Amino acid sequence: MELAEFEKIGAQDRYLAVVATTRADGTAQASVVNAGVLAHPVSGDQVVGFVTYGRAKLANLRRRPWTTVVFRAGWQWGAVEGPADIIGPDDSFDEFDQSQLPELLRDVFRAAGGTHDDWNEYDRVMADQRRAAVLVHPSRIYSNQG
Repeated sequence: MELAEFEKIGAQDRYLAVVATTRADGTAQASVVNAGVLAHPVSGDQVVGFVTYGRAKLANLRRRPWTTVVFRAGWQWGAVEGPADIIGPDDSFDEFDQSQLPELLRDVFRAAGGTHDDWNEYDRVMADQRRAAVLVHPSRIYSNQG
């Protein structure tokens, strides 16, 4: 499966994805997010991104920066696994200008099918909630379609 095929599955169900991270005891922590495919703001590589303020996800990813993102539509599903970069108010990233964080969060939101009538309000809420972008570099992409 290619990343473009993975993205097509996501588009069929409003880009809802299950994200799994690993807890300290080795068990999985899963949650539902909106995710999308976009260019990494530093490398330009295609990554899977989502925005979160989830304490468990961020704590897990800070300690073990590897995650799995799964899209499904009906019985079709696709998964991306890989190392994750976190870029947020509490997570700086080499060569990323932190003043560009609001635009990055907007880019991830739009890649996940989001729209907004008031981007200034969106930026304010993201800042107040200290939301971060998680960008997953695909090391493995697979599905039930072969």
